[in-house]
Amino acid sequence: MAHEMIDGTYRQTNLPNESREYLAKREQLRLAEIELMKQRERCAELRRRLPKGAAIADYEVLEGPPSLDKGDEPVRKVRLSELFTAPDRSLVIYQMMFGKKQTSPCPMCTSWLDSWNGVAHHLAQKD
Repeated sequence: MAHEMIDGTYRQTNLPNESREYLAKREQLRLAEIELMKQRERCAELRRRLPKGAAIADYEVLEGPPSLDKGDEPVRKVRLSELFTAPDRSLVIYQMMFGKKQTSPCPMCTSWLDSWNGVAHHLAQKD
């Protein structure tokens, strides 16, 4: 039966042919995942308690067009402080970095960025 203890091991599944070794390894994995979750929560708490960091320079960035389907124009220069003009204005920043020997962007990064094309209109919506 699922969700019961068998010889000190928590059984998570309901397969009658699971070996004791498999159940023991599943229990080992379950306990490791619990510890990982607790460690992640400890890190999050430390992050929340960080003191205020250094002020960020008011960088100038290039802002592309509101519609990603219309190409790359117009592009305008915008200061970072201008991007935070209203509480309901979405800001998405993603920086692709290249390794020393890379001549093209990471396929996963470009795929992820290309997916924003489909959600950009949702980001632009106002309540």
